Amino acid sequence: MRDKVAIVGVGCCQFGENWDQSPSDMIVDATYEAYADAGIDDPQDRIDAVFTGSIYSNKGPHECSDALKLWKPVTMVSNYCATGTDAFRCAAMSIAAGVYETVLVVGYDKPKDRGVAGPSVVMNQVRDLPMTPAGWFALCAATYFEKYGAGREDLARIAVKNHHNGTLAPKSFLKREISVEDALGARMISWPFGLYDCAAQTDGAAAAILTRAENARSFRDDPVLVKAVTVFAGPNPQKDPGNDFLSWKPTAHAAKEAYRQAGIENPMEEIDVAQLHDCFTLTELLSYEDLGFCRKGAAREHVAAGTFELDGELPVNTDGGLKSFGHPTGATGVRMVYENVLQLQGRAGERQVADASLALSHNIGGHPTACGIVILGRA
Repeated sequence: MRDKVAIVGVGCCQFGENWDQSPSDMIVDATYEAYADAGIDDPQDRIDAVFTGSIYSNKGPHECSDALKLWKPVTMVSNYCATGTDAFRCAAMSIAAGVYETVLVVGYDKPKDRGVAGPSVVMNQVRDLPMTPAGWFALCAATYFEKYGAGREDLARIAVKNHHNGTLAPKSFLKREISVEDALGARMISWPFGLYDCAAQTDGAAAAILTRAENARSFRDDPVLVKAVTVFAGPNPQKDPGNDFLSWKPTAHAAKEAYRQAGIENPMEEIDVAQLHDCFTLTELLSYEDLGFCRKGAAREHVAAGTFELDGELPVNTDGGLKSFGHPTGATGVRMVYENVLQLQGRAGERQVADASLALSHNIGGHPTACGIVILGRA
């Protein structure tokens, strides 16, 4: 897989409460931006297949092809929050295997049309007791606090960072700076998570165009190469008797495989920018450690030192992440790829990481027994 597949175009619609748009509208916005980015005038001629992902659509794969009037083989992927990354993985594999030359990846969702305030998800197998996502991850937070001495202030600093980064991303949902005091004083959702510890669920779509690496420069002069991509499973943490609530096993498994594919031995030193799955601030904190960015229990020290801020040693969630850019479930993994491509091509504006040459995206899913990782590099 390494260096066999290139990204030659990316696009993203405005994320938010898009009451005036249908899923088709958002798909068209994101995809036609990707077409323009790749210099594609005739998608019927240049695109061989479509890989799409959505959780809340009840129309199936043809929703994407109907929206785009693109009559090609269409594959729809579903892996809960990791859906976008999984669609990207399938697309990259199809090219690496020689099945297609150029393909389109689209992740999208419009949960705001469902008439509920948040995800209608109940994790009902946590020791056979009902629990929401916030309740489940809160168990990890309480255990981590007790083991390593972290506290709500450490999580608040992550929220402050991601809100700040979101103000610099034109297509993000929440463009509001907050303080540590704001985060600590917000209404409680599930202790220790207050409102600002929880990601914003939004509508949105993102797209990417992939092609064989040897053909990439026929589209643009600065393609981005796929160094690694994997979606790895782990034991269901809701049933796993060996789960210590201090780590996310699927992340550790996926990281090991992705680093093997990309030839990475020291991720903290080699990776320049990362987009992590911050469905909750605690999830981002755990991921610092599970991805090998720091030793176990040391994340709070790096948070305090600003290691993962825009001007830090390894900037994380440069566009605000799920927290403030927004989380339309099926689109998130592709949105992360969109941001990393912009960073690697020097097109991220005020949030640009200097001299970024290797980027990672991390996407938890599978409810939540899977993790997808994509590592991209400059050609």
